[in-house]
Amino acid sequence: MNRFEGSGFREAKIRYLDGDYQILSAGSYVICAMTGAQIPVDELKYWSVARQEPYVDCATALDAEKRAGMLPNQQVRA
Repeated sequence: MNRFEGSGFREAKIRYLDGDYQILSAGSYVICAMTGAQIPVDELKYWSVARQEPYVDCATALDAEKRAGMLPNQQVRA
C-alpha cells in the first residue's frame, strides 16, 4: 500500500531536509521549481534545502544550482 494513498490528486506541501523530506500536507505530487512539471511524491529525488524547491531530475537540479550561483568556483553575476 502506498503511504500517500487516499490523499487524492493534489499538490503536497513538503519541507525539504538534508537527505530526506517532511510531508506537511499530504498530496500525490509536487511542482518542479524550474520546469513546472508534476513530480509524483514517491518519485521525488532532487531538491534544494536552501531554496526549499523540488526538481524533476538531476540535470534540472544542476541548472537551478548554476542559476543560483551555488557551484564551487562559480562567480555570481550581478
